[in-house]
Amino acid sequence: MSQKNAIIIGAGPAGLTAAYELLTRADVQPIVIEKTDVIGGIARTMVYKGNRFDIGPHRFFSKSDRVMDWWAQMIPLEAPEGTHEITYQNKSRTIESSGNGGQSNADGNRMILLKRKTRIYYLRKFFDYPISLKVQTFTNLGLMKTMRIGFSYLRAAAFPIKPEENLEQFITNRFGRELYLTFFKDYTEKVWGIECHKISAAWGAQRIKGLSIFKAVWHAVRKIFQGIGDVRQKQTETSLVEQFLYPKLGTGSMWEETARRVRDLGGEVLMNLEVDKIKLAGQRVTSVIVRNTSTGETRELAGDFFFSTMPIKELIAKMDCPVPENVKEVADGLVYRDFIEVALLVNKMKVMDKEAGGRSLILDNWIYVQESDVLVGRMQIYNNWGPAMVADPDKVWLGLEYFCNETDEIWTWPDEKLINLGGEELQKIGIVDKSDVIDATVVRMPKTYPGYFGTYDRFDELRAFIDKIENLFLVGRNGMHRYNNQDHSMLAAMTAVDNIVAGIITKDNIWDVNTEMEYHEEKST
Repeated sequence: MSQKNAIIIGAGPAGLTAAYELLTRADVQPIVIEKTDVIGGIARTMVYKGNRFDIGPHRFFSKSDRVMDWWAQMIPLEAPEGTHEITYQNKSRTIESSGNGGQSNADGNRMILLKRKTRIYYLRKFFDYPISLKVQTFTNLGLMKTMRIGFSYLRAAAFPIKPEENLEQFITNRFGRELYLTFFKDYTEKVWGIECHKISAAWGAQRIKGLSIFKAVWHAVRKIFQGIGDVRQKQTETSLVEQFLYPKLGTGSMWEETARRVRDLGGEVLMNLEVDKIKLAGQRVTSVIVRNTSTGETRELAGDFFFSTMPIKELIAKMDCPVPENVKEVADGLVYRDFIEVALLVNKMKVMDKEAGGRSLILDNWIYVQESDVLVGRMQIYNNWGPAMVADPDKVWLGLEYFCNETDEIWTWPDEKLINLGGEELQKIGIVDKSDVIDATVVRMPKTYPGYFGTYDRFDELRAFIDKIENLFLVGRNGMHRYNNQDHSMLAAMTAVDNIVAGIITKDNIWDVNTEMEYHEEKST
C-alpha cells in the first residue's frame, strides 16, 4: 500500500505545524508549497544589515501545554544570564545558559524568557496597557476625565447594551463609553480603517475575550500577593500576560527550524510556488495546479489530504468546480487589512525609562500609538526583544507599523517616502529627533489581518460549503479568516491531524479552537 501524502498551502505556523505533525504522528508525506521566498508567513523574521525584525509582535505564550511543549522541543529553553528558575509544566525548573555548546538545533538558537512591558502613547504621555489604576494614570488624565471614566464604567456595568452586536458595544460594555472613546476607538479605527460600530462583536470575543476593568484590577491585586508564577499563566487573561518565551533569533527562526526538521524527516517545503487552480471530484480535492513565480512553469500536485492557509477569498476563486453563487458572494466580500513596517535605526530616543541604565531608551516591547495626528499605529522596540535582534547595542532599532489597504495611496509610496514619514511622525510626537535616524528599511505585508466586517456576518454560508469537502482542512489566520494568534493556528493544524489519525472527517473541533472555554475566562450568559 503506497504512502499517503498531503499538499499544504502556506509555510507559516499552521502549515508547517501540520507538516511536522503529519510526519511524526500520521505517517503522511507532506508537501508544503509557499508562494514567497520566505518561511513563516506573518510570523517571519527579516534581517537588515544584521538587525532582525518581525512583522508585528509575536509572543510565545499559550495556555495549551501541547503548544508550549511543542515549542520547547523545537527550540530549547535558555536563561538570559547564568541560571534562571521558571515554573513550567506545573513544576519548578532551573535552566542554564549553555554558551555555544549543547544546542539541539543547527544555529544554536534558544528560547529566552522576556518580561512584557507594553504601554499606550496618548496626549504625548505614556499610559499602562491595559489601563491601570495608578496615580500616574489619574494625573495624566486629569480629575474630571477620570471621574467621567469611573461613572461611565458604573453605568455600563449596571445597564449593558443588549444585544451586543458590534465592537463598539462589546468594548463599551466592559470598559464604559468614556474609556472606549479615550483609549479604544481611535486606535482600533486606525488599525481597521473603519468605524468600530461596523465591526462585528466577534472580533472582541476573539481578541480580548474576558478582559474588563474588573479583570485588570484583580490581576494587579493578585500579582502583588502571588507574583507571576507559571510561565503559561493559565489563570491570566491573555491581554494581561506579563512574561513570555521568545526565540533569541526572532519569531521566524522557530518556523525556519520547523521547516528544516520537516525536510530532514523526508517532507518537502517548496518555495516560490503559487496555487493557480484547485481541482475537485465530488466532495474531495484531487490535486492543485501550481506555478513557479520565477519561471512561470506549472505543475500538478496530487494528494490524499489538503491543508489551506491561503486567504479564503483566493481559495474559493481558484476552485475548479461549481461554487454556489451565495458562497462566491460571501468570499468576494471578505475584507483584509494590510500592513507596512518601517524599520528605523536611530542613535537614541528622546524618551527614556529610569530603569534603562541612563540610556535614551524605553523598556517597552511595543507601544500602541493612540495619537490621532499621526498615521503610525504601533511601534516596536527591538532592543527589548533580546540582544541578538540588534547588531549594535548602542543604537536603537524601531519598527513602525502602518495599517492600510493595498488600494490606499500609502501602499504605493516609494520606500524613501515611507522612511521620511516615519522619521517625521516620531519627531512630531516627541519620540525621536529625525536627525538621529541612521538607516531604515521597509516591508509590505498584504492580507495581514482578516476583517470582521464586509460579508463576515454570512461566513457560516461559506463554511458550510467548505466543510463538506472531506479531505480539505482550513487552518491558520487567513485560512480560517480568524484573527488567531500563532498558538491557535498551530492548535487548529494539530486538531486537523488528530482527525486524520483517528479517521474522522468532522471539522467542528477545528473551528472550535480559540472559541472553547479554555480560552474564555467567563461564560456567555
